[in-house]
Amino acid sequence: MVLASFLLIAFTQFGLIASLPNFPPPGLNLHKEPQPSRSNELVVDLGYELYAGVANTSTGLNVFKGIRFAAPPTGPLRWQTPRSPTTNRVPIINATSFGAACTHELRAGQSDRALPSPISEDCLFLNVYAPQKASNLPVLVHIHGGGYALGDGREDMSRLINENQNGFVGVNIQYRLGAFGFLAGDEVFRNGVVNAGLLDQQFALMWVKEYIGKFGGDAQRVTNFGISAGGGSVMLRDMAYGGTQGAALFTNSISFSPYLPQQHDYHDWAHSQAYYNFAVHAGCALSRAHDNATQTVFQCLVSKDTKTLMAAASAVSASGLYGTWSFLPVTGGDLVQYPPSRALLGGKLNGMNHLTSNVAEESYVFVPQNISTKEALRTYLGLVFTNFGDDDFDVLFSRYSISTAGDAVPRFSTSGGEGLTALQTSATASGYQQIANLIYAESTFICPSYWLADSYSTGGRKAYKMQYSVPIALHGYDGIAVFGNLRIENQGDDLVKALQRIVGNFVRTGSPNGPFEIMGMQKQGLGAFAPPDYPMLNAGLNVLGAKWLVGPGLRNKFTVVNGFDWEGGRGERCEFWRGVADKVPM
Repeated sequence: MVLASFLLIAFTQFGLIASLPNFPPPGLNLHKEPQPSRSNELVVDLGYELYAGVANTSTGLNVFKGIRFAAPPTGPLRWQTPRSPTTNRVPIINATSFGAACTHELRAGQSDRALPSPISEDCLFLNVYAPQKASNLPVLVHIHGGGYALGDGREDMSRLINENQNGFVGVNIQYRLGAFGFLAGDEVFRNGVVNAGLLDQQFALMWVKEYIGKFGGDAQRVTNFGISAGGGSVMLRDMAYGGTQGAALFTNSISFSPYLPQQHDYHDWAHSQAYYNFAVHAGCALSRAHDNATQTVFQCLVSKDTKTLMAAASAVSASGLYGTWSFLPVTGGDLVQYPPSRALLGGKLNGMNHLTSNVAEESYVFVPQNISTKEALRTYLGLVFTNFGDDDFDVLFSRYSISTAGDAVPRFSTSGGEGLTALQTSATASGYQQIANLIYAESTFICPSYWLADSYSTGGRKAYKMQYSVPIALHGYDGIAVFGNLRIENQGDDLVKALQRIVGNFVRTGSPNGPFEIMGMQKQGLGAFAPPDYPMLNAGLNVLGAKWLVGPGLRNKFTVVNGFDWEGGRGERCEFWRGVADKVPM
């Protein structure tokens, strides 16, 4: 694995877990937005519509909410490519409220979740946070996460921009979710489009290129940023259209915990089954379509109301494997031509530089936490990796040291480079449960992050890698720190500032280097990530007062570590996953 200019941020500590708190859901749009001081309304003329925003005197930002970037994808436009909005220049639209969030659906094993209000199929809106008197500033486009089924573009970007001296323009976008954005199958491909949600993202980036100059942004300096499914979306944007777009729509990209669920071809059995199960739940069963010679299943689905289709989509996902959704990006068509493992290996990528990250505890909320024996582990993995044979599982178990999984080991956050590693324990699990958690985490989030860094280390590009390990480092917690709108108990002020400035530096310069005074590193630079040492920055910050930690305590420490050997040989395990990617598929 050859990774260039590689940055790893991790919290080095030693401590035992006394008890786990009730964790909030992973960091998907957890926001508390300050009330702006409204004055000096601004009007921006987009040609097709005019929007009046608000000059927020407390943040120094002009904020525009609910800007329509595409026509409503409803009626005959359901499951079609996004279209330009119709012209409606009167009256001027008051851009002080968010547009409706896109329709949501729950994942398997998720019984309830507070949904944003309102929600609608008519949801292709974006929000702009522009420094006042901005001119040709770089632009950060945030693509929200949520498993391609949840989330919205309402995360307030003010604190992130303010911490970076109002040095860039922020844009939050929305895209079709769940079955509305990722329904697949032969009928969808023939009569509409697959990956409609990804096409919405593409359309939003085209909007940014066309109009961001009206807000003081530079369309030639755009950085995409996403967490979880947002990070997965960034990864798919990086390889979109076979990597032939270059820097046309963005220059750099940032992926935190890039989510790579199993990605099948659009016509594979899994998606055909999901399509017809969806049709049955929506009242569009094959028999009914056949009785009506003038209407296909697809036409029947187009005719259904939103509420019926939302219920049908949730019913299909609820019947799936724990922690998964049924409607996800697929391989096929012009946009996603190959699965990520193959596309990234080929090195044909859009943009120039990439910053990618993962957290120490990626999979706690996605894996059932009742795996205590080797037999239970084998049963669970058999449900996840249905194309694996006995030989594949033998190799998998050898890579993950399953022979020692039955040993009694206390739970604690590992240091990553010495002593026990994630192969044996973590803050949330040990033994067979930890092996299950780690396999899911590395195959779904962590190794895609490594592959992205690997891919962007060639062809004159640069890649940077980091890990967030502040106990307890659950999926999405790094994103909470970056936006700064909520605070996890162990996220100190300096930690938040460091992460915000790392992101901001990358947006402005294409490199995360800079916030060393916060890290206590003076002016030490970051060397290229290359053999034999594979140097990576292992950075930690003070998080005193962790009530669920006991033992030797925590230690602030910024050190250079070997990324390939990290956590008991993570680099080699990621090479294993790349070798079996076609069987996963991923």
